[in-house]
Amino acid sequence: MSRIERKVRSLVTADAEMKAAIETVLDSATDNEVQWVDVRDEITSGQWGRLIEKGILVDGDSGFQIESPDAVRAGLTEESATDEIESSSWTKWDKGAAGLTVGLFAGYAWAPARNVVAGAIDVVLGPLTNIVPFYVVVMIIALATGLYSTLLRVALMDTEKMGEYKARMDEIKEKREAAKERGDEEALEEIQQEQMEAMGDQLGMFKEQFRPMVWIMFLTIPAFLWMYWALGFRGGVEHYAFQNIVVPFAGEVSWTTGIVGPMQIWIVWYFLCSMAFNQIIQKGLNISMTPSAN
Repeated sequence: MSRIERKVRSLVTADAEMKAAIETVLDSATDNEVQWVDVRDEITSGQWGRLIEKGILVDGDSGFQIESPDAVRAGLTEESATDEIESSSWTKWDKGAAGLTVGLFAGYAWAPARNVVAGAIDVVLGPLTNIVPFYVVVMIIALATGLYSTLLRVALMDTEKMGEYKARMDEIKEKREAAKERGDEEALEEIQQEQMEAMGDQLGMFKEQFRPMVWIMFLTIPAFLWMYWALGFRGGVEHYAFQNIVVPFAGEVSWTTGIVGPMQIWIVWYFLCSMAFNQIIQKGLNISMTPSAN
């Protein structure tokens, strides 16, 4: 979008009557020049002055010349989909999941809530502890969370729209760097204004990214609460006596032993399994989570 086109759009957005005024100037121009006497009966002196102030009308041979008529006409047209990116709206189910997720966080600090949630999950995960070791149970949980996390991102996050947001921000960044190199202060001011208007893109990207995260946390927090509950984390009651695990450099230790600072072994093991399974699932399904700006 050219500088003149942006100025025209800005004028029309601020004052809808400016569109008719600009169209009058375009229609009244002869050899791309227009005089005040030609349009004074159809537009106001204030509108005429604003066109001169914004640089849409510049000095000509016998009057005022329209700066880049094609850009002016383009500025009068409706913004295209690439200029106005429509953000995704959350459904009532998304909002409900977000509310329940906030409630589930209480289980980390409040034992009664943790007992209720973990007791319900134990109906599914409890029998597994009688069949396989605990480290395999954690691997199964990591595999399940990795699978539905990937599928939820694909289903709920519009990577094409994310790419549009990224492309717009990259374009603004490139224009700013180019304006700095040539020392164009006027262009820098306009780009700064464009950056302010593009702040909505940041919010749009956040909404696109956070929507699947709500559902991922809604499904993952109960599994974490079950592991907290089963191991008796933070002084809680230990509901299962799992066999110790042997780890490099530390030897045989319990699952609640701190291994990476305050992080206990079961948390570290879960995240290692989760990262590995996420990579395998994304490669296996040929899914990319990175938006393209092309």
